[in-house]
Amino acid sequence: MFTNGNQVSHERAFEQVIGNSAALVSVLEKIKRVAPTDAIVLIEGETGTGKELIARAVHNLSSRRGQSFVRLNCAAIPLDLLESELFGHEKGAFTGAISQRIGRFELADKGTLFLDEVGDMPPALQPKLLRVLQEQEFERLGGTRTHRVDVRLVAATNRNLPEMMEQGKFREDLYYRLNVFPVLLPPLRERREDIPALVKHFVEVFGRRMRRQIEHIPQETMSALSSYEWPGNIRELQNLIERAVILSKDGVLRNPLRTTPWRQGTIGPPTTLRGAERELILRTLEAVGWVIGGTAGAAAKLGLKRTTLINKMQKLGIFRPRLQSRQEVMLRTVETLSSVPNI
Repeated sequence: MFTNGNQVSHERAFEQVIGNSAALVSVLEKIKRVAPTDAIVLIEGETGTGKELIARAVHNLSSRRGQSFVRLNCAAIPLDLLESELFGHEKGAFTGAISQRIGRFELADKGTLFLDEVGDMPPALQPKLLRVLQEQEFERLGGTRTHRVDVRLVAATNRNLPEMMEQGKFREDLYYRLNVFPVLLPPLRERREDIPALVKHFVEVFGRRMRRQIEHIPQETMSALSSYEWPGNIRELQNLIERAVILSKDGVLRNPLRTTPWRQGTIGPPTTLRGAERELILRTLEAVGWVIGGTAGAAAKLGLKRTTLINKMQKLGIFRPRLQSRQEVMLRTVETLSSVPNI
């Protein structure tokens, strides 16, 4: 796949990036071009498409590869602590600040800082991020001394930043500063030819980790996995293969799509609009771990309001399976489908 003189280093940088599809190769070619520079890279794509792996590849192919690669998920940090995580704080800067703390920008000095879910950064903090990107300097929270850093930034988001700009939720000047070299990762459904290689990779990883020998993947299983839509992308595939390895018997990998709670209640493919809508909602809920709200929840992925999705779930008889047997799930599903009127 890689043909220039740096083939070995490129393969090492991309060793966790599995696949040879045209869509993926196009992305990797862009990464090889931008990585040696210090340009900001903005990685866009749906949840679960492997944005952090691409960010690490940018770092590993750059002149900074011998320095730190520091990661921060902006959506995982409480808003009132995010500034401290980014820039650090001085002792006494706020209640609970009992000692000085170094922020991620300082930790990443001379290296690479990966800001994941940058679209979830609160508006009040965006000007401070813009300043450090433009001037490479900042002050710790509660401090007055200016600190200079040399950091290469890689940002990632699954949000539509231009749309957020129009809504006043994301600064235009910050967007244009981040959008120096955009890279769009394709969803798994657009690179289906990579699915067999990914399946074999995850089978090997989890088989080794769980000390289970998987010797055979039936063609029926591989065909089912290759034709599935994968709303949760590679992360969903990884989780399902892990489950399949756990449930495997006699060294054979069974179709994990048949063992998901919502699949147990499905009798054949949907043949009505109601059935298709129900299946789409169930697939999405399964892919996001039954999280309904939030930027990475099922409602956002389906383009619905949280309350609208809840109402649809109630009308379609969708419930989160807990400690129910296979027979109970199937019985309740059949009863629900027969009693709910067409929508």
